[in-house]
Amino acid sequence: MTRKQKRLAVIGGMGAVLLVAVLLVMTALRDEIVFFYTPSDIITGDKANSGQRIRLGGLVKEGSIVRNGSEIGFTVTDTDQEISVAYTGILPDLFREGQGVVTEGVITPQNTLIADTVLAKHDENYVPKEVADALKEKGVWQGDNKP
Repeated sequence: MTRKQKRLAVIGGMGAVLLVAVLLVMTALRDEIVFFYTPSDIITGDKANSGQRIRLGGLVKEGSIVRNGSEIGFTVTDTDQEISVAYTGILPDLFREGQGVVTEGVITPQNTLIADTVLAKHDENYVPKEVADALKEKGVWQGDNKP
């Protein structure tokens, strides 16, 4: 083999190793990616399939919280559509009706989210960008109008 052929073989081998490493990382991360949706995204589109793990963001609907021991049911809305959420556990102290919330869990065929994580924020200034953008689209964002 000439020096040129050896150099091409080394570069080709390094490229193959790099390609395998990238494929392994992508395969490992595929199961960890959780997409963010609003209730309208789920109900009006086919963005989330049943059994898929998602993040659902919006506002907790007034009068929708139902407690049964450690089981809590509530509705997340973006003012157009609503999704029921079932959660077992202790809710954050800042969780209440009319506030922004991000829940993470598995969506059922009946468009109910079985949540294992609930995040509540006390103010729209701290709402995740995706939730803020969705609320701005619906015309209910109040973050910019506050003193």
